[in-house]
Amino acid sequence: MKLIALEADAPGADEGAMTTVLLQAEARRAWELVQAGVIRELYFRADRHAAVLVLECASTQEAHDVLATLPLVMAGLISFEVIPLAPYPGFARLFSSRD
Repeated sequence: MKLIALEADAPGADEGAMTTVLLQAEARRAWELVQAGVIRELYFRADRHAAVLVLECASTQEAHDVLATLPLVMAGLISFEVIPLAPYPGFARLFSSRD
């Protein structure tokens, strides 16, 4: 299942707590998840400093569980909204043969 995860600052999070060591650990864990095929794409939003991840997981719960392993999530500094995606069926409706 393909999912999108949108990062948000956790309520009351102190951005000053995002140390170089913690950010390096975050990048290392994200790289591990890329190598495992869980994170398929990783972006920053163009309109603000927030990550957007495209994930491949068996379920929304699995995505939440995987994201919970990120050091910034574990430190309570960020959270993610997870959005499940489904294939677009419109082309089949538009171009199916009509009797």
